Amino acid sequence: MMRGPSRLVAPIGGTTTLGDCVTALRYLLTPMRLVDGAAVVRLERAFERQVGVRHAFSFASGRVGLYGLLRAMGIGRGDEVLLQVPTHVVVPNAIRYTGATPVFVDSEPDTFNMDLDQARQRITARTKVLLLQHTFGIPVDLDSALSLAAQHRLRVIEDCAHALGAKYDGHHVGSFGDAAFFSLEEKTISSGMGGVVVTDDPVLAERMEAFQTSCARPSAVLAVRYLLKVIVFHLITEPSVHHQTRPLYRLLRSRIIAPAATSNEEARGERPARYEQRLSNAQAALALSQLRRLAANLAHREAIANQYATRLEALDLQVPRPPAKARPAFARYPICVPDKATVMRAVAPYAILGQWLSEPVDGATPPGGEDYEPGSCPAAESIVAHLVNLPTHLKVRMDDVERIVAALASTVPRPQVQGWP
Repeated sequence: MMRGPSRLVAPIGGTTTLGDCVTALRYLLTPMRLVDGAAVVRLERAFERQVGVRHAFSFASGRVGLYGLLRAMGIGRGDEVLLQVPTHVVVPNAIRYTGATPVFVDSEPDTFNMDLDQARQRITARTKVLLLQHTFGIPVDLDSALSLAAQHRLRVIEDCAHALGAKYDGHHVGSFGDAAFFSLEEKTISSGMGGVVVTDDPVLAERMEAFQTSCARPSAVLAVRYLLKVIVFHLITEPSVHHQTRPLYRLLRSRIIAPAATSNEEARGERPARYEQRLSNAQAALALSQLRRLAANLAHREAIANQYATRLEALDLQVPRPPAKARPAFARYPICVPDKATVMRAVAPYAILGQWLSEPVDGATPPGGEDYEPGSCPAAESIVAHLVNLPTHLKVRMDDVERIVAALASTVPRPQVQGWP
């Protein structure tokens, strides 16, 4: 009898190492250091050096950092913030929570980033901020974006949730706009949950420091749950055992180990209780240990992404085409395929493909959320109908890439289907 594939790559759990699990265990055994300690400040100073900015502030999530930034910029009722789709519901939520209005802009099929021509058309007298999402770690065309913002006197916030380590014109993303925010939740690195805001603006820095001080301290119980999440998910997503542990993985995703990344209230666009929180000391220590290994992490992802690009372009699939000055840091590798369901079934014996940005406003209930008008961003709607995310994390090997691409190739019709993005 033929044996099935011995490896199954999960979409998450591959950002950490056994050493990170040991770090988490060390903090679990010293509960006095779970919430407060020196690791938070060390992480913030390390982020300043990494991105090349003067100020960094950590929070319980990137969305909280974005909310604080908007408040620090004086954004509120009557103001508009331009952001792209596809995006995640927590991003327009942060805008709504200030009283401002999110204005959605279409995206470009080649980069999955904002269509700046359409952005120009949607600027009004009420527009105050251009929110630039470096989707999947692919930098925006920052020359054009910053020129647009300067012409219309807009503040610029970089959404670097996917893009830690990505560069544009030799400089790290996050250092170009007025400020930026990063995610620490299963992107390039992971502390279970968390976010960091960076800026060079001294006025914004002073206000962000005051906002951070006003945020609630996380509970020790919550810190424990995030540490357990990192340990358990690292172990059960090991590709050599994930065929057997997949049912447990599905069970544990349902809020048993840690709170869901998006609460039911957030999915509905409502503001949850205890929204404004800081990052715990233990989570900061986890993120810091991974930040120190970031160069090797990025080199691995770049090598995997290059292999995907070389093999998939031969299949005439739509692969990312970053701007000329960009050096992506692929948190995942996005491609558009003719039939998403068929591809996911074909690849399922070898990898569980990610579903980031599977709707124009991903994670919203009902789909699309309360502000997005269907049909207003047709390119993005076409993209999400065909988009799958290929894994690039540290547990992906070159032979995994070969199996994933071979499975993809078996689903691609010849000649290539026309009419999809």
